[in-house]
Amino acid sequence: MANRNVEVGFTDSVTVQVTDKMVQQFAELSGDRNPIHMDDAYAAKTRFGRRIAHGMISGALISAALVKTIGGGGVYLGQSLKFVNPVFIDDVITITIKITGVRKEKGIATVETNVTKANGDVVVKGEAVIMVGADMEHA
Repeated sequence: MANRNVEVGFTDSVTVQVTDKMVQQFAELSGDRNPIHMDDAYAAKTRFGRRIAHGMISGALISAALVKTIGGGGVYLGQSLKFVNPVFIDDVITITIKITGVRKEKGIATVETNVTKANGDVVVKGEAVIMVGADMEHA
């Protein structure tokens, strides 16, 4: 995907529903089978009252949103994540990216990466630093 959006101020978003299937697949991939994510009876007794999605699912969805909104071919150099509120199974979340800095001579962009629920609750606050892909540099 070619990019024409590597400019300070560019903002876009992607909306995704976090499903039980995603949680099961993430547990299989990562080996993280914490009962807060996997066991309804266990999770019902926690402060959340029900199962929550792995926080890193939001992190992975941020990665996907960067490709969908900015373009492919880039590489992560860093990503900060602050988990503010839980994501429950079947929550609809929106990943919003905003380019806050571009160093064209280095081919590097800084991107604000935030995730919110449909009700407006912020669930993740973060910032990514990416090396812009070759297809983005000449867009």
